[in-house]
Amino acid sequence: MTSYPTPEFRRPALAPGILGAIVLLAGLALLDNAGGYLFIRFGVAILALIVCVFSYQARAWWWVVGLAAVAVLWNPVVPFEFHGQLWVALQFVAALVFVVAGILVRVRNPEDKNRRPARR
Repeated sequence: MTSYPTPEFRRPALAPGILGAIVLLAGLALLDNAGGYLFIRFGVAILALIVCVFSYQARAWWWVVGLAAVAVLWNPVVPFEFHGQLWVALQFVAALVFVVAGILVRVRNPEDKNRRPARR
């Protein structure tokens, strides 16, 4: 038993959100290498869908739209071939979406004993 109080909320999307941002920023080095960037596409699309599921479970519907767009744009099966400054800017925007969604998507902790009962 711990002496610390149980946190009221959990942030289940924080770890995959930060990992998705790291993969996107690491992918900037591989933009010109089509073979290596394929692994970045897989990682980003899978992590976007994972954070999308956590957003859906937390009833944060607005993040589902942004993360679904990231999953589609970084789709490795039918890739979009963007180049230049637009694609680099989209990398940074997607990394920002990952981090902000990871921070803001939160669910109530079921172990919190001080929870108020649900209203009907």
